Amino acid sequence: MQKNSWLDPEEVDTGPYPVGALHVTLRRNEKEIPPHEHVTGQLIFALDGAVTCEVPGSLWMVPPGCAVWVPAGARHSCRSTTNAKVCFLFVKAGAAALADGCRSIQISPMVREMILHLADHPCHEPGDAHALRLMRVLLSELERMPQTSFQLPVPAHPQLRQIVDALIRDPAQRRTLAQWAGSLAMSERTLARLVIRETGMSFGRWRRQLHLLVALRQLAGGAQVQQISDMLGYGSATAFITMFKKASGMTPNAYFRGAEPA
Repeated sequence: MQKNSWLDPEEVDTGPYPVGALHVTLRRNEKEIPPHEHVTGQLIFALDGAVTCEVPGSLWMVPPGCAVWVPAGARHSCRSTTNAKVCFLFVKAGAAALADGCRSIQISPMVREMILHLADHPCHEPGDAHALRLMRVLLSELERMPQTSFQLPVPAHPQLRQIVDALIRDPAQRRTLAQWAGSLAMSERTLARLVIRETGMSFGRWRRQLHLLVALRQLAGGAQVQQISDMLGYGSATAFITMFKKASGMTPNAYFRGAEPA
């Protein structure tokens, strides 16, 4: 089934089957769906463009070829890039041994085609044995898909949230940890410990992960490497590519060609 707008959360119904699939094509401007939840689990799969999914405590990026798994009942919001094409897969609770929390996963070509087939050929009547077999194979394969690292911890601590909000608004700013600590009236050492405690990362690693997610979103939307390098405040495109490769294992061009990690 295909639509031209975000899905109304109340529309989700897989009927007698364990899963249901839906295409969504988002025209022109970026689109956003406010916080909501589903009675089913939801796999958000980007075909073209990118989707950012926010759940309490984390931001998840869905670049082409990847998906984010959102369990049933998990409150989340989504924002897409311009002209994105997204596929949603809705999974009944208990139908598969998928994670209890959000996860970003790589989608193999076979799994991609199965999801697209289900979206293009929705099952309206019970008893379609072929469709049911396909769904069971799909769910089994989804359980085997490798996780990716397109997630950013978003701490709820009020002082850290000030830093997070400022860097999300302007990821190019290069204030040091000492400078942030001064603005928050705490020592650099105290702030460093707080960042690690709340995010599990050093401040430098956290900011690099933010830059990776911003870069993936912009690349999926058609931006050039030099534009993204300037947007993120790197001194050169080479410096940006080095960061991207260190964070993802491949260059931006290799990533969007589907190359294997270096």
